[in-house]
Amino acid sequence: MPELPEVETVARGLRDGELVGCGIESVAVRWPRTIAQPGVAAFRKGLRGQRFASVGRRGKFLLLEIDNGRTLLIHLRMTGHLFFASPGEPAHGHEHVVLGLDDGRELRYRDTRKFGRWWLVSDPGKVVGHLGPEPLDPLFRSAEFVKRLGRRRGMLKPLLLDQSFIAGLGNIYVDEALWAAGLHPQRRAETLTDDDRRRLYRTVRQALRRGIRSSGTTLGRGLTTFRSVWGRKGTNRDQLNVFRRTGQPCPKCGAPVERLVVGQRSTHICPSCQEREVSRHQ
Repeated sequence: MPELPEVETVARGLRDGELVGCGIESVAVRWPRTIAQPGVAAFRKGLRGQRFASVGRRGKFLLLEIDNGRTLLIHLRMTGHLFFASPGEPAHGHEHVVLGLDDGRELRYRDTRKFGRWWLVSDPGKVVGHLGPEPLDPLFRSAEFVKRLGRRRGMLKPLLLDQSFIAGLGNIYVDEALWAAGLHPQRRAETLTDDDRRRLYRTVRQALRRGIRSSGTTLGRGLTTFRSVWGRKGTNRDQLNVFRRTGQPCPKCGAPVERLVVGQRSTHICPSCQEREVSRHQ
């Protein structure tokens, strides 16, 4: 968390906030370990006096192209939050990077748990080159997903969380997609039929699109939960079917949702709709 829909929401917010075209007049780094590459001094020097040329996303990474040909990559991890502020606005604490813009605003980065990282590189492929396909890319079609999944072995949930297999999925949207597909997270990939794989392709995309339409999923309260750059909560929580709904009725069959641990990750399922064993008719 944040996952693909949340990062996409942030990217759209930065574009709506007209970050593209803004010049960077000052760079303050208050927690040096936030900067993964290069060193802090080179990071400041590489950004000062430059302009933002574009704002995009790759998987869970924000990609902000600078007009000198370099790219600023940001991974928000657990609690990273980007937002616009006026220079005189009091800091809320844990604001580790502040970019002073030439339109009088500041782009601030707050990260309570300090897991997020920033890169300023000439070749973004060195940071994101390991990522698998974008699940919502129009060119990433069902046939390719079926082919890729058909080559893999092991439990479904860890596989879908593997960013080298498919980019951008995390705990929330994997649980939701598997529930919608009627597949148990511990089901082994090699036992799936092509119909199973095609159904999973559809439900992954549906879960992500619903998350984007809802501006992401905000769980809980406080500054550590997901917010857009405007400070707004995502509303996808109201549409979750199993994630963090332990004990509540499954929307399909009414059976109580259960929580288990799969691959060291908290996981939520309907034990009736998502059978672990392969059905006899398959």
